[in-house]
Amino acid sequence: MISLANPTRFLQLVDAVVPWLSALVIGLLGIGLYLAFFAAPPDYQQGETVRIMFIHVPAAWVAMGCYAVIAIAALGTLIWRHPLADVAAKAAAPIGATFTFIVLVTGSLWGKPMWGTYWVWDARLTSLLVLFLLYLGLIALWQTIEEPGRAGRATAILALVGAINLPIIKFSVDWWNTLHQPASVFRADGPTIDPALLTPLFVMAAAFLALFVLLHLIAMRAEILRRRVRALQQTQVVRAAVAGA
Repeated sequence: MISLANPTRFLQLVDAVVPWLSALVIGLLGIGLYLAFFAAPPDYQQGETVRIMFIHVPAAWVAMGCYAVIAIAALGTLIWRHPLADVAAKAAAPIGATFTFIVLVTGSLWGKPMWGTYWVWDARLTSLLVLFLLYLGLIALWQTIEEPGRAGRATAILALVGAINLPIIKFSVDWWNTLHQPASVFRADGPTIDPALLTPLFVMAAAFLALFVLLHLIAMRAEILRRRVRALQQTQVVRAAVAGA
């Protein structure tokens, strides 16, 4: 693992893993979508609209997990000075924002037939919107500060402050009276969802997780190469200035 701190070795790993991971993502998504939209029965209360759950819930798990990755990477930037920590955080932010956007859209589509409205300002929805805004804030901050080192430290601080939103999202349905149902999958007494619905949900969750890892590795590779190009350009500018002097 320590050797992966070397960007060159990390790029070699990514090149080796990406084809296999791509095949895994395609396979899991194919199986998951078939189970979710063709094999799984409709819910006795929600009918066919329950199928939105197979996109909405895994996307929510990945959106929160992605921010946890950014928070851990922020510690790596501020405390351990890991050379790839800032790269990992910057690469994860747009992916997390996309998954969070999917959560908000599918949640609105699911909420209309269930609650009679696309949006309500309850704790779960509001905290997820805050998560989306945090992602956008991190992306904007990286774009605003040109020097990668300063940008990495500034965004790391913002990421750690924003991490307090994760337990709020998770426990909002327990702490406040919200329209969202309480936890029905990860419970001390076991899931309350029927296995016919739970199996497709877990397969789709595995597919979304694999998709996140794939996209994250590709984005990290692109960011490393971009920084190398930037460093070469700066070196050429310095050499040209020295030669001109």
